[in-house]
Amino acid sequence: MASLNAAQVKEQEMILDEAKANVATQAFEMKRCLDKSKLMDGLKHASIMLSELKTSLLAPKYYYELYTSIADEMRHLEQYLLDEYRKGRRVEDLYELVQYAGNILPRLYLLVTVGVVYIQTEEQHSLARDILRDMVEMCRGIQHPLRGLFLRNYLIQTTKNILPERLPPNCAAGDADNPEETGPSSSVHDSIDYILMNFTEMTKLWVRMQYQGHTKDRLLREQDRRDLKQLVGANLYALSSLENLHVDMYKNKVLPIILAQVVNSRDALAQEYLMEVIIHVFPDEFHLATLQTYLDACSSLHEDVDMNSIITTLIKRLTAMANEEQGGIGIPSELQLFSVFSEKIEQIIKTLPKTPIEKIIGMQASLLSLALNCYSDKPEYVNIVLQSTNTIFTNFNIDKLQANSKVATELSNMLRLPIDHYNDLLLVADMTGFSPLLNFLDWKPRKDLCCYLTENALKHACLVSDVEKTNKVLELLQTMYKEQRDCGLAEELASGDGGGSMLEDIEWDVCLLAKFLHNFHSDDPNVQYLMLQAAKDHLLAEVKDGGGAARRQYTVPAVTFIALQLAIRFHSIKDKDEVWGKKCQKIVGSYCKQLVDTLVGDEKAELALRMFLQCALVVDRLPFDQHEVLAYEFFSQALALYEDAISESRAQFAAIQLIMCSLQQMTCFAEENHEPLRTPVHAGSQQAVQEARPSQGCGPVRTSLLGLHGDRCGGRTSAREQESG
Repeated sequence: MASLNAAQVKEQEMILDEAKANVATQAFEMKRCLDKSKLMDGLKHASIMLSELKTSLLAPKYYYELYTSIADEMRHLEQYLLDEYRKGRRVEDLYELVQYAGNILPRLYLLVTVGVVYIQTEEQHSLARDILRDMVEMCRGIQHPLRGLFLRNYLIQTTKNILPERLPPNCAAGDADNPEETGPSSSVHDSIDYILMNFTEMTKLWVRMQYQGHTKDRLLREQDRRDLKQLVGANLYALSSLENLHVDMYKNKVLPIILAQVVNSRDALAQEYLMEVIIHVFPDEFHLATLQTYLDACSSLHEDVDMNSIITTLIKRLTAMANEEQGGIGIPSELQLFSVFSEKIEQIIKTLPKTPIEKIIGMQASLLSLALNCYSDKPEYVNIVLQSTNTIFTNFNIDKLQANSKVATELSNMLRLPIDHYNDLLLVADMTGFSPLLNFLDWKPRKDLCCYLTENALKHACLVSDVEKTNKVLELLQTMYKEQRDCGLAEELASGDGGGSMLEDIEWDVCLLAKFLHNFHSDDPNVQYLMLQAAKDHLLAEVKDGGGAARRQYTVPAVTFIALQLAIRFHSIKDKDEVWGKKCQKIVGSYCKQLVDTLVGDEKAELALRMFLQCALVVDRLPFDQHEVLAYEFFSQALALYEDAISESRAQFAAIQLIMCSLQQMTCFAEENHEPLRTPVHAGSQQAVQEARPSQGCGPVRTSLLGLHGDRCGGRTSAREQESG
């Protein structure tokens, strides 16, 4: 934004200091004359003081300082005139007298000052209307934008607390259409007319500033206008403060005139500011009664107006009003806010085609917020917003949003709204518009949102309890475990840098997902098995970007443990299920083995060895047919991995410890099956003891080895041998 340079600032300060010095001198002389009851001399010095406001050398910021200092001095004159009235002086004579001042700008300031006193002292309240109208029309004599704005601001600031506010006799509160029939006395209708007239003239002056001066100073003039906008807005604040301004008056008279002036200004800065001021200053019930009128005007605004800001501000105001728990008045049932805003935003998008896409998404986010806060029991409204947003992207021919772009940020924030509001992953997964919108995001923000969803589900103990929900949830979270074309991992691995940081991100995300997989639970074990099958189909999908093994090393163990727990569940209900043994054999012997074999194929030998041993230990507790054969197979697989796939000495040492401890816990093996396993374990442990460094500690290995040997040589028998004995 353009601003004054250091030299210009110094020059402005010098001019201001000189003007304020003159003001101080003339103010002193004015007060001295007034103290001596020399009113005419006092008015002369006041006129000279006010002449300082004729300057064209000061920028608005510095002109405002000068204006403020003079306005403070004029209060002394106003108080003196009130005191003179109490002594018997006729104020109406002064009102005519000051109109003969030589210069028009000082004359009008004096006229306003005396007029204010005239209204305050007028007992019958019959002339207030004429005085107000006279003053506001006389101010048209100043057409210089800066001087005119400050003169009219002086007018509204000095009169706002003395405006007529009573309702005329025999006139209903809402009768705003026939102010001429309100009788001879001044009423609130006259105050409304006065303020609206002043507002109209100030808006014209404010807009005109933009088109005066050289083109190169356009940005500086725009900044000047921003500095002055509150002068114009003061009229609307004064309007909203009128005690007897009722809804019907506002609806039938006030708002139409304001909106007509705003639209006809054809100025983006003026329209944007004034539309937001309307939202802020008038009461909630006024907005409800005129919502359609206000939104219709929005469609006629300049294409450069930030409609997102206006719509968002209005929706926030109405949302707060709708929240009765926080003191709001509630939304009338007959007013369908969602439908009104939904249709109007769609119309705005069509009528203002140059609106930036990030602003449109901002409006959609506001509409989504409205649906969540005012219609929380209707998630279908949320889905409608998501679907319409998807259509908007399609119409804009957008396939993918770059990470960190404004649109991507707006969309990410928008998609977090239903997550934070409902705290229900299943409800979000049911929204058909959520996943397509998610896919417009680039890999990084898409992955972050999936993690955010998962963390929210864990925090609020979201439970996935059937096959359909399993498929929906895993399909929604696929960015966390499936190959993504826009991930870039394959390119990083091919470049030779190993893709370290990206792999770390992927591993962290999948670890989070693995934690959430334990929330996939059904009270019916048969349904649980079908859920596991569905999960396996998703999690073992082919990945070609080089990150499959990194992902599966977390998800496969999680699903395997869930499956082993399911097998134990079937055993616990064996009295109710005759085929429990076949189900256990299928779960452990087929399902779990296939999962662990995947780890073997991923060259995760140490992890696969642990999983084979865990499967064998679970099978040992489940006495179904052929469970000894299955346990033997798992142990054989573990030994094969130890001998063929683990070469590092420290890893071998840890592996043989696990194998020995696991074998020592097994009770299902007969001697003919235990001996073939015991022999290679014995040999491997001896070798591990010999090769191990002292720091690794061989005591546990020797102890396990002696225990394993003693169990068999000292009389330990398998469970099957005990039964046969």
